[in-house]
Amino acid sequence: MASPGTPLHGEPRWPAAIALVAAFALYLFLPSTLIIGPRWLLPALEALLVIPLVITNPDRRDSEATILRVVSILLIAVISVANISALGLLVHDLLSNTNIDGKPLIYSAIALWFNNVIVFALWYWELDGGGPAVRYNVPVQSHDFIFPQQAAPDVFTDTWSPTFFDYLYTSFTNSTAFSPTDTMPLTRRTKALMMLQSGSALVTIVLVAARAINVLQ
Repeated sequence: MASPGTPLHGEPRWPAAIALVAAFALYLFLPSTLIIGPRWLLPALEALLVIPLVITNPDRRDSEATILRVVSILLIAVISVANISALGLLVHDLLSNTNIDGKPLIYSAIALWFNNVIVFALWYWELDGGGPAVRYNVPVQSHDFIFPQQAAPDVFTDTWSPTFFDYLYTSFTNSTAFSPTDTMPLTRRTKALMMLQSGSALVTIVLVAARAINVLQ
């Protein structure tokens, strides 16, 4: 944690908010067979969680109260559960329905893959170094990730801290390469998250997409 009197480094919440809107849109794009409960339920719940965060602490410059951080993590957890549930239902449809239409299957797989990238980018952004409100003032040794700019202080002499886009890039490369690329996980929780993300992406690409192409043929 930052020491008393140390100024916090603010980071605007709008990039993550845009990512959340994209996640909502992708989720609503899914067919009704992959959505648990009413289609409006998840977006309504997400709006109830995210609006207070944006209003009370829009740039995360102020140290967040425990309740706000809990709400932020709960917000991401809800999206994660919805995405994993949709993927599970999609795999179930593949295995139980031999007459499934291939085109909606491909569109659903693409939507779930991109949602997977967004969800894990939000996890990495929220957890690394204690979150956006404090990680700028936390030593690199206490971070969950180490970026190239942090690993080469002799080259990058100015103090540098990752933003949401850096975590989105990390999430994207992990879903495409199924492994870390230039950003290394340092803690067990981030390694576990990256394993879960790679596994989800692998299921989506290999099992779902391959089955969909086979159906189209």
